[in-house]
Amino acid sequence: MSQKRKVTADEHLLDTRHSEEWKQKAAWRVMKIQAEFVEGFDTLEAAELGDAIGVYGSARTPVDGEEYKLGVELGRKLGESGFSVITGGGPGAMEAANRGAADAGVKSVGLGIELPFEQGINPYVDIQLDFHYFFVRKVMFLKYSCGFCALPGGFGTMDELFESLTLVQTQKVGKFPIALIGVDYWGGLVDWLRKSMLGEGKINPADVDLLLVTDDLDEAVDHMKKAGM
Repeated sequence: MSQKRKVTADEHLLDTRHSEEWKQKAAWRVMKIQAEFVEGFDTLEAAELGDAIGVYGSARTPVDGEEYKLGVELGRKLGESGFSVITGGGPGAMEAANRGAADAGVKSVGLGIELPFEQGINPYVDIQLDFHYFFVRKVMFLKYSCGFCALPGGFGTMDELFESLTLVQTQKVGKFPIALIGVDYWGGLVDWLRKSMLGEGKINPADVDLLLVTDDLDEAVDHMKKAGM
């Protein structure tokens, strides 16, 4: 029996087919969005995370794979360096980073998101928030992280990565190191940035240098320390 697809709050918000319904419920939706911001800020302020690193990566990363082990090791090394760890709270690479943080005894945060099919929060999260709206969740990531590490991932990881890069490039945030873990995985993207974007003058040389691409987790963690711990 196929699983019934759930309509999410984001889909309702962006739906252009039911304009009359939107007019009737607009104020209620704004209050719902406001409530998510308030809950997020209150919870994460009370958590006193200190310096925290956001870790992105694929929910599809298998538990028995090398990338999962890499994520666990990354979370552990970040924790041993004094960082709390924030992920999207899901399975795969996110679970791995939360697991490593839990092993290191630091605060392990999961910022979950409502999806058409339930994903759930992984068991290695000790501070949990569940969001209906992607944009509210992104604000929480950026507000409470002082740097980002991206493990191999898909569209969601790319979305979060380029959102962060754009904010750094436009100086909407200050010193904010970004590390891409996995030279083989990310190398082609960076080559394209240099050849196409930079080659055609769409970005500046310094913009490419905003990214550290490495296989060395110690190098990635040292790069995070540039956030000014």
